[in-house]
Amino acid sequence: MRPDLNDAALARRMAALGVREDEFEEHFVRSGGHGGQNLNKTSTCVMLVHRPSGVQVKCQTTRQQGLNRLLARHLLLDKIQAARAARAAAERARIEKARRQKRRRSARAQQRILDDKRRHGEKKRLRRWTPG
Repeated sequence: MRPDLNDAALARRMAALGVREDEFEEHFVRSGGHGGQNLNKTSTCVMLVHRPSGVQVKCQTTRQQGLNRLLARHLLLDKIQAARAARAAAERARIEKARRQKRRRSARAQQRILDDKRRHGEKKRLRRWTPG
């Protein structure tokens, strides 16, 4: 299989996320693990960094550098997408929390709180020690 960095699916994902190829910083390093002489001779492991976000991935899945380059790009896009989704979810949660904090309690809820306070105070008053 000849990996193609001009993969149409990859290009669509990059365009959808607004990520450009020139934002990547790519390094090739020696892989770790099993592989013997081929592993020791070639730098098939790909380290890819997305400069604007600082997200980085390392891919050494296959023995082919080209395929690892393609897989690293897909992994990096997955991480960028997950980070953006997490930020959006945190923002939604922050807005929802503020909305809940602003909401007034219903009259029944306020009455229930006062009843509980009264009952609790009565219980404490009855436990109070009195001399004599």
